[in-house]
Amino acid sequence: MGTENTTWPSIRFEEVPWDAAPDASQSRRQRLLARGPYQAAVVPPIKDATALISTRVLALAEEATIDMVRFDRDLGESAAPFATLLLRSESVASSEIENLTAGAKRIALAQLGDQTSPNASLIASNVSAMHAAIALSDELSLPNILAMHRALLQASHPQIAGTLRTAPVWIGGNSPHTAIFVPPRHESLEAALEDLVGFMRRDDLPILTQVAIAHAHFETIHPFPDGNGRTGRALVGALLRNKGVTRRVTIPVSSGLLANTTSYFESLGAYQHGDPEPITEMFAESTFAATDNGRLLAADITQVQSDIHAALPHKPSDSMAATISYLVREPALSAESLIEMTGQSSSSAYRNITTLETLGALKASSHIKGRKIWIAPAVIEALDEFALRAGKRTRA
Repeated sequence: MGTENTTWPSIRFEEVPWDAAPDASQSRRQRLLARGPYQAAVVPPIKDATALISTRVLALAEEATIDMVRFDRDLGESAAPFATLLLRSESVASSEIENLTAGAKRIALAQLGDQTSPNASLIASNVSAMHAAIALSDELSLPNILAMHRALLQASHPQIAGTLRTAPVWIGGNSPHTAIFVPPRHESLEAALEDLVGFMRRDDLPILTQVAIAHAHFETIHPFPDGNGRTGRALVGALLRNKGVTRRVTIPVSSGLLANTTSYFESLGAYQHGDPEPITEMFAESTFAATDNGRLLAADITQVQSDIHAALPHKPSDSMAATISYLVREPALSAESLIEMTGQSSSSAYRNITTLETLGALKASSHIKGRKIWIAPAVIEALDEFALRAGKRTRA
């Protein structure tokens, strides 16, 4: 339970006119309920606000922050392939919170351009958003938040990608009148986000408390027509990098949040009513779950790499070593992508692929855009096991 918090500002509500035409597809009762003005949230400024968090939760958050620093240090010493895989795993878990699920193989193929799985394509876009978030983490700004959202939705919804909403949105219900929550009017979004950026730029707050509050406040503002949750969780990775908690790898915090999404959404609700302690505690506990799971993934991938090297009939050439390093980062590959990313010749690439296919380290999969694709089954299995431990449901 949170503290009795009297200093953190809670949302208020204001009456907003509603003049949308009735939806003919709705029942008469639904149309009657969707008449007249509705109540929309008014998000308070937080740039200079102070949160009262109990000593217990502050200590837990500090311990979690230290654990993240240690995780980044330990895995960052051999950052490849873990940086790539952890970023992908965070993107997958964040998407799962929005009920977007797909197996690791589908997602890896989607990243190469396969469009047969809509969910996998959306998750692949979330990987792009995470990459953008980390790349833009040096400067916390509204334009960079828009850029994160653009990377997320450019492929699926280019008409709204990177653009603040210009109409009401609501969560639950058939109209803002029957919704569970109605975010603030679109006219207030830019000012609210600039205030949030000011809060994120502060350097006088416990880092994980600041990260948790910034995320909850972003979700309360709900500035986009779609993709708010995934963008808000990408912002978490950017903030952790900006504050120096992580330098080499991404902490898959969303994989920890997946353990109890009900508590996650309840803690967001508590935040909106003036209590930032539950979301802070939720983030701290999720961090421990995420780093534990991440270490297991790292151990699995290290074992995969060792097994491949042990199965080789002789010491690997430089190009073979580069190929093995690449396939454990990118478990779906083409000869063209291998050549492009490692710089080896075409003859070396095909020779190395053939050798690894003979050993079972690679398996021919399909053709995408005319290119033959191979997958690394053991890496796919490790990623699916990570997802299962996080509570994610996979689909073939």
